[in-house]
Parts: sequence; C-alpha cells; structure tokens
Amino acid sequence: MERLRSTIVQYGRWSEIGIYIDRMEAHFESDFSIAVENAKALLETIGKEICKDKNVELSNNPTVGAVIKKAFIAIGYNSEDLVNKISTALSTIGQELGTLRNLISPTSHGKSLEELKERNNKVDLLTREFLIDSTLSVARFMIRAFEERKYSELRDGSLEIDGKTLNYTEEEDFNEFWDQTYGEFEMGDYSYTASEILYGLDYGAYELEHRNFSELEDELESGVI
Repeated sequence: MERLRSTIVQYGRWSEIGIYIDRMEAHFESDFSIAVENAKALLETIGKEICKDKNVELSNNPTVGAVIKKAFIAIGYNSEDLVNKISTALSTIGQELGTLRNLISPTSHGKSLEELKERNNKVDLLTREFLIDSTLSVARFMIRAFEERKYSELRDGSLEIDGKTLNYTEEEDFNEFWDQTYGEFEMGDYSYTASEILYGLDYGAYELEHRNFSELEDELESGVI
C-alpha cells in the first residue's frame, strides 16, 4: 500500500483517498468485508473524480466497472488502445469486489449465526492479497495516467489553469513553500532558488505544482484537513 501512498503524496489533490487505504489496511485480517468495501470505494472515487475533472458524464448509480471504463476514456484512451482493453478487464476486478462484498458482508441480506461466524474465512489470505494488490495497482495507474497526461497538456500549452498565466513575482506563498522544500542551488558564482529553476525551465510543471499547492491550501483553510 506504500506505493499508492507515495503517489498520493506526489499528487496532493488525492490526499482524501488515504482514508480508504487506512481502512483496507486496518481490516485486512479482522474483517475483510470492510477492506473490500473500501477497495471498491477507492476505485469509484478515483474514477468519478477523473470524470468530473474531464466533464465526462456518468449515469445515475453506475457500477464500479462502468466508472472505471469511463475514467479511462476521460483520461484519453480510446476503444482502439491496448490500455483501454486492459482497463475493461481490470474493471471486472472492481465489479467482482462488489459481488464479494455482498457475499461476506455481515449486513448483506442477513445471515445465520453460523454464516456470520464463518464469513471472514470464505476468502483465504493469498486471495485477499491478490484482490487488494490488484485494486491498489489499478488505483495507482489511474491516478498517474490522469496526472501525467494533464501535465503533458500543461507543458505543450493545450491546457491552462483558470485561463491565467502565473506571474512568478506574484506567487510568493508557493515560491516560499517550494524553496523551503528543495532549497537553493549554486553553480559557480551563480545561485538560484528551486522555484526560479522550476519556473524558468519547466513552466508547465510550475503551474501543475502550484495548482496542487493551492488545492491543499484551500483544504486546510476549509478545515477538510
């Protein structure tokens, strides 16, 4: 789960999904139905956020499989792409998570006392690891594919943030944050801060990191974090 946590740290906008990872980890052995429920919710949340960002409409109460397929289309993979074919197969994992949740959940359709007692033993440890690892891999791929394609759009100028061009001298808060994080670089008689280098050499990356910083600041101010 640490690889997905690292991805979340890299792309701050996804920090909220950490709650799903925490719950999956906490209940992996004690109550796997809760881990499965949060695995399913993890994929749904990522897929819905991608669709929302790309203005791709979803039907009312879509299945998790449908959400994943739509998310891949929103990212930019068309039906002819190999990755989209793979995503169709991966979406089956999401669909099966829902089926499995219904099978082992203590509140699904009610269960006899014996069924309630044995429900957590219906899925062996190896299968649990496969299901959760598969879910985490899909989640991480979706986030990275979405963010990296958006980053590419920023770099080639096909995407603007709020239709504005950032002025370096006016972004003191972000520059200070970036410089405190990465410091200053000396080259002979010359010295440049990290924010100056990022702005000057890769403006698209500067905009992307600025957006992530702004989103985090908004969440802190609103009390979400």
